[in-house]
Amino acid sequence: MAGGTGGAGGGGGRALDCRSFWKAGAFESASAPSREFHDALEAGDFDRARVHPKFLHTNATSHKWAFGAIAELLDNAVDEICNGATFIKVDKSVNLKDNSTMLVFQDDGGGMDPEGVRRCMSLGFSTKKSKKTIGQYGNGFKTSTMRLGADAIVFTRANRGSNVTLSIGLLSYTFLRRTMKDDIVVPMLDFKIQDGHIVPLVYGSQGDWDSSLKIILEWSPFSSKEELLQQFKDIVSHGTKVAIYNLWMNDDGLLELDFEDDDEDILLRDQDKASGGVTKAQKEIVQQHISHRLRFSLRAYTSILYLKKFENFQIILRGKPVEQIRIADELKFKKLVTYKPQVAHDSQVVSVKVDVGFAKEAPVLGIFGMNVYHKNRLIMPFWKVLQEGSSRGRSVVGVLEANFIEPAHDKQDFERTPLFIRLEAKLRQIILDYWKEKCHLIGYQPVDPQLRSQYKAALKDSGNPGPKSQQKASTSRRTGGHTSNLLPETYDDTEVIGLTANGSGSRVRSFGQAQENSMEPVGLDENSVDIGSEGALDPYIMEKLSEENIGLFTRREELRQRDTQLRQTVGELEQQLAETKKKCAQLADDLRIRKSQQQQQPPYI
Repeated sequence: MAGGTGGAGGGGGRALDCRSFWKAGAFESASAPSREFHDALEAGDFDRARVHPKFLHTNATSHKWAFGAIAELLDNAVDEICNGATFIKVDKSVNLKDNSTMLVFQDDGGGMDPEGVRRCMSLGFSTKKSKKTIGQYGNGFKTSTMRLGADAIVFTRANRGSNVTLSIGLLSYTFLRRTMKDDIVVPMLDFKIQDGHIVPLVYGSQGDWDSSLKIILEWSPFSSKEELLQQFKDIVSHGTKVAIYNLWMNDDGLLELDFEDDDEDILLRDQDKASGGVTKAQKEIVQQHISHRLRFSLRAYTSILYLKKFENFQIILRGKPVEQIRIADELKFKKLVTYKPQVAHDSQVVSVKVDVGFAKEAPVLGIFGMNVYHKNRLIMPFWKVLQEGSSRGRSVVGVLEANFIEPAHDKQDFERTPLFIRLEAKLRQIILDYWKEKCHLIGYQPVDPQLRSQYKAALKDSGNPGPKSQQKASTSRRTGGHTSNLLPETYDDTEVIGLTANGSGSRVRSFGQAQENSMEPVGLDENSVDIGSEGALDPYIMEKLSEENIGLFTRREELRQRDTQLRQTVGELEQQLAETKKKCAQLADDLRIRKSQQQQQPPYI
């Protein structure tokens, strides 16, 4: 598989002996201080703390999940929207020294001047003090790049008025390990635009500048100063490009990130892609749902990574923009709940809006959980605040932005503070209250005794479902409610089970019709919940759902085939159009030649 292993070489044809991230931190350090450190001691340069290269790896282990590291780099670009950023591109490239795969991030933000890039490459330094920006610890760049690969090189262009600078920085774990450094050395180069030419910008001595250039050319994917400067060609006026190489591998010697299975996505190779479901069709549907795909598909994860949709900013993955999805817009029978947490006695009153509703796939499979954002960024997707063994809360999904608690450093969880524990208890209560109030809307018997009696009267008035339906319902219970393959994309909220105020004259109405132009199959979470004795599914409703779902599944396949045929037709027409244009161009050339020849001939006498 081309690029499957990413090659074994490093920037200069050399790589670490161990290419597995979780084992790369185990190595013997130098037994004595390096020559550079002795020279520093003799020069009296001892006014800084030394950081051993092992810390780069230890620091990066805060990211248990590779996509969490990628999200950190996306956050840096999103924070640059205030400086004019309109895109962040994520794609692969090739290290020409060894033909290995590189992961490249590029944005058109404000870029970094020489001082800024030094702060970026330093440890624990951040100038982000805004309450709206995501990054704040000054550690995200280091942890994220080192979690994805052993080495990273940064190209950044800044335009500060009339002062245009180009800077290059190399953070190379391979270089530090191979040369047995006992201190982190980050070579950097700076240039400036002067009279339309790129000229070196020397802050220290020329010898230091030349030494940095030598190290970068030896340990980076680039072999000359011209190749380095070529990387700025697509950074038009300002922006930053980060190339991560010597990407980490799994125990089988394959890249942890899979670039080959999907040309428009980046997948996690070792994530468990198996899914639940009784039939093959059900498993296929499960795999399409965002709650399942986000575990191994970067496109799925980034589609819900930010709560608010961007107006003038795009995440472009493998050349195709990511379509943002608002989870709250995917819910039916939605309800808005206000939560006012007790943050502190001397702080302002905080009010949090929680969108809660049933997943559009309810009740066939149990997609449930709370999606918690912090400052617009997803921290905990489909957080299961309830145990999975009960039917209560089945298919209930919620969305909220919790800016009153602090996320962990990897931004994949929250610190387990008393405030967080109270939030968890409150969300659990919100789900249970919602379920008690609305579970009958998706075919469960109501929990409330009075409403349950009205519901049973409605079923009685609607007629006995019959032995066939009872048999189907029994089968449904044995299989965890899996009676169909597909549910409608959307429901008309007014077309629900109708119950009059006094319970008399009630009748059961079927669920609303699905949108016929829906092309994508709805997905279902693989975690199906066993139906307990409390709130059993109504057999009549399940039979109706099964019939509607079979029809929708058939309709989806028809639309897919039609879409494929239309695409083929469009391709053929485009090809014919191109050929016609080519013929027209040839005829036009022939016509011009003939006119020219006629003008050159003498007039007939």
